[in-house]
Parts: sequence; C-alpha cells; structure tokens
Amino acid sequence: MALVPFPSPGSTGALKKPTDDEDDEDALDGRMSFLDHLEELRKRIVYACFGIAAGVAFSFLFIQNIYDFLTAPAIATLPAGSRLIYTQPTEAFALYINISLLSGAVFASPFIMYQVWQFVAPGLYANEKKFVVPFVLFTTLGFLAGAAFNHYVAYRFVMIYFASFNTPNLAYMPQLREVFGLYIKMLLGLGLIFQMPAVVFFLARIGAVTARFLVKQFKYATLVIFILAAVVTPTGDPMTLMVFALPMIGLYVLSIGIAWLVAPKRTNDTTA
Repeated sequence: MALVPFPSPGSTGALKKPTDDEDDEDALDGRMSFLDHLEELRKRIVYACFGIAAGVAFSFLFIQNIYDFLTAPAIATLPAGSRLIYTQPTEAFALYINISLLSGAVFASPFIMYQVWQFVAPGLYANEKKFVVPFVLFTTLGFLAGAAFNHYVAYRFVMIYFASFNTPNLAYMPQLREVFGLYIKMLLGLGLIFQMPAVVFFLARIGAVTARFLVKQFKYATLVIFILAAVVTPTGDPMTLMVFALPMIGLYVLSIGIAWLVAPKRTNDTTA
C-alpha cells in the first residue's frame, strides 16, 4: 500500500482541494430534520404575524380612507337612492376590523414574502440564495398587481353585473358583509393568480421549466385556466368568466417570455 505524503508545515501547497462531491456532501450535512423544518416554519409564521400586526396598527391611522377606497367600486354601482346595508349590530364594526387585517397584510406583504423566502432558503444552493431580492420584489408586485386588477376591473365588472338586475319591482340593496366578503375572495384569488410570472421566473432559473415546455403545454394550460376561472368566478355567465380567464392567459404568455429570457442567463452562469 502506497503512503500518501503529507505536506510539510512550511510548504505552500494546499492539503486538498475540495471537490464538487464534497460540496454536495456539505450541503447534505446542512439539511434540517423534519422537526427542524417544523420549528423553522413556526418561527417564520410568528414573524409574519408580527409583521401583520404592525401593518394593522399602521392601517388604523387611515382606516376611514381605506374603507372608502375599498367600498368605492360597490357604491359606484348602486342605483340612485340605494346604499349598502347591514343587518347585524356588530357587522359594521367587524367590517372595519377585517379591513384593518387586510390592509395590514398588504402593508406587510414584502416582509411576509421575505419570511417565505427564509423558510425555503435552507434547501437552496448558495448560487440560488442570491435571488432573495427578486423573490420579495416580484411576489409583492404580483400580489399588488392582482389586487389592483381586482379593484379596478374584475370586482367592478362583477358588481355592475349584479346591479343590472335592479328593477322598479326589485330593489338592489347589497349587504355590507356579503359585498366585502366577495371582494376579499376575489382579491386573494387574483393575488395568487398574478404570482404566475414570479413562480415561473424561479422555476426557470433552477431549470425546472423552460419556455419550450410552456409552449408545448399551452393548450392544456388554457383548459386548466378556464377551469380555474370557472371556480373563482362568482357568476356563471361567459362575460365574467372571460374577465378572469383572459388575464390568466396573458400571464401565461408573459411567463413564457420570462422563461425564455431567464434560460440563457442560467446557461451562461453554469458554463462559466
């Protein structure tokens, strides 16, 4: 058996150059156990709740302005002489609480997305962890874009459709709780839908999807989009369905372009 000589203490040669296999082993050693993942998840949820609480406290400073802004699309569709009503003593007060919670979550959304990234980051490689800023930025902008589309287009269109059934013999007086409940459901649904470009961006960066793959799956994606639109849409008419489906198709096409732009950069990084 041949002896492997050790370098002398004064020699300038390195003892051993780390290999890629050793780097992978180090990464495996750094993986957390299942209980560690649960503890990390609990910590990130607690931090996110603290962020929401701070956002709620901040939103109370402008609660009336926020209330007027969120209810404006519904009030604008009311026939002349109509108004929003509430039938329970605590309903209006509960609405202000729900509005403050929603506003607090929106204000804290960058911090919440950062906590999501911190939970996912231990499972990523070192070169993937540098995307924390794009992740927080894109996911936050995606949620805000979905919320804006809901407020100015989708929700307004739906409320106009509902108000169109008002007749001299049928008074349209929507209940406050139901109006805001519909607003919340549509906002959360569209906020998640508008995360599609951000999700595709990071999947393309790690090589999980490509632009060619997305193009090949376009017809199946269109079918899934219309099914999701039918689930999210509060009415069954084709016009309202298209209000939800067309933005999803547009986001899918945008995601194809994002995957195409990201793929060359990833290839260059890996071959460099």
